Amino acid sequence: MLMNTPEHVHCLIIGSGPAGYTAAIYAARADLKPLMYTGMEQGGQLMQTTEVENYPGYPNGIKGPEMMHDFLEQAKRFGTDVRFGMATKVDFTGPVHKVWIDDNIEIHADTVIIATGASAKWLGLDSENKYKSIGGVSACAVCDGFFYRGKDVAIVGAGDTACEEATYLAKLCKKVYMIVRRGEMRASKAMQHRVLNTPNIEVIWNAETKEILGDENGVTGAIIHIDKTGEDRKLDVYGFFVAIGHKPNTDIFKGWLDMDETGYIIAVPGTSKTKIEGVFAVGDAQDKIYRQAVTAAGSGCMGALDAERYLAAKGIH
Repeated sequence: MLMNTPEHVHCLIIGSGPAGYTAAIYAARADLKPLMYTGMEQGGQLMQTTEVENYPGYPNGIKGPEMMHDFLEQAKRFGTDVRFGMATKVDFTGPVHKVWIDDNIEIHADTVIIATGASAKWLGLDSENKYKSIGGVSACAVCDGFFYRGKDVAIVGAGDTACEEATYLAKLCKKVYMIVRRGEMRASKAMQHRVLNTPNIEVIWNAETKEILGDENGVTGAIIHIDKTGEDRKLDVYGFFVAIGHKPNTDIFKGWLDMDETGYIIAVPGTSKTKIEGVFAVGDAQDKIYRQAVTAAGSGCMGALDAERYLAAKGIH
């Protein structure tokens, strides 16, 4: 069997999206000649987003996929080598970091910037998938709540994030139905107290979503099943938010890097540095608090600057 000779690069960026593309722009302009492997979804979570209205510089808003195309073109303009492929294995034992793409391409890199992002957890309904693309179903209230100002919406979840997003929506929307699967929440007592004391939030306990309803313009309602009574209830809502958690795409780094219990990579506070010299983590792979395109882009910039300074300190040109 013919073995491929490993390719050696100064800077390897794993993953695309706002963090990866911004890291690429900065690394390319610093003449690090970055190589990027985009992952299976070139552009990350924003490829699933219809309108982005809160990113500076787009006064009329922009569709998520269009925005990621702009980021990609800018990264390429400065000389980033952008390739389609997925990192499947790493070996961070030596000073040169080894990464395998699609199990068979071996890359040796002086620095690695991890921008693999996170994936929202979904309910798994066909109708949920349908209205994610048409509009009306979202996993980010801060991103999309504005579109439902003055309307009735529903949110599914029972943790701190769900409570935080429900109270955020309550400031914008007429009514918020919070659908909780059990008879209690997982959220902290303080967050529960905030939800239960917000007059326009109605918590529906012991409930599961059966179907999301809508037409060609988006969501018009939801059917939920109340376990205790065995009844179905129809909610007239125009936005449906899923807040049952995110899973960072970091499995291949387990055992190499420090992570929290969910799998978010732990970086040195105020930097993108991980516990392995020359390996940097940016965007939603290490940020479970903000999870916004603009903060991801900012951390991508940090990753590239940290990588550039690391290479300069090592005298690697």
